[in-house]
Amino acid sequence: MRWLFSPVPLGRIAAFRTLVYLFVAADLVIFTPWVRAHANTPGELYQPLFVGRLLHLPTPTPLIVHSIFWALIVLALAAATGRAPRALGWAVFALYFEWMIIAMSYGKVDHDRVGFLVALAVLPTIGKARHGDKTLSAAGGWALRVTQIAVVCTYFLAAWAKLRFGGLDWPTSAVLAQAIIRRGTWAADQIAVVPGLLIVAQFGIIAFELLSPLIFVVPQRWRWAVVAAYFYSFHLMTFAMITISFAPHLVAMTSFLALEKVRPVVWVRHRMGRVAETGEPELVT
Repeated sequence: MRWLFSPVPLGRIAAFRTLVYLFVAADLVIFTPWVRAHANTPGELYQPLFVGRLLHLPTPTPLIVHSIFWALIVLALAAATGRAPRALGWAVFALYFEWMIIAMSYGKVDHDRVGFLVALAVLPTIGKARHGDKTLSAAGGWALRVTQIAVVCTYFLAAWAKLRFGGLDWPTSAVLAQAIIRRGTWAADQIAVVPGLLIVAQFGIIAFELLSPLIFVVPQRWRWAVVAAYFYSFHLMTFAMITISFAPHLVAMTSFLALEKVRPVVWVRHRMGRVAETGEPELVT
């Protein structure tokens, strides 16, 4: 229980909250704008996910889709300011959850949204948190911890799915070769011609995903470095080879990082203050 509720500074929660809600707005216009096309998709093609059937969610119509889109843009930007964290937080979670049901109920389900959806679900439980606040919060620690667990489960369960449906032959199959043929980059083409390297990469992927829970036994003072060096670099290589970004997952993974130390507004104010004092901008060397 102590591990699950390990306190974190409220400043970290404020930074994580701002990042998550800003990504919601960016996601709608950059990463998933195609969801709006479902407004004009014939209703008979809508095959809701199990949770959609369980909740008896309505078949998407132009009014529903466009209303959710614009409401999410406005509410997510408002939530990013930290005001009314519970009311706005629950509203954003409910609308984004429905946005994902609409997105994934036409034959394709992405697994990079699990950690992000969990983050949206737990952030409203914390209440107010201000940037730079060093007050420790057990509620904030719980919210970040369950998000971290969801992030790690995304990896571990992805490996389980590979072995469940592909069997022990998955690491020696042509999965990466097929992905490179479909959407490979120049870098992937250079790697693909090296004999046996794609097979080694597939064994590496399985090993990385199965061993991902070990991040929780890494000492806290080193954990952020491991996440940056291994987890983020794994996705950097994935994007460099087959242009799959896992953007919402990467945002949820910042729950491992000391985000309270990254304060761009303070940096800008400090720089503007130095310019005002000296009359000229600082030289960066």
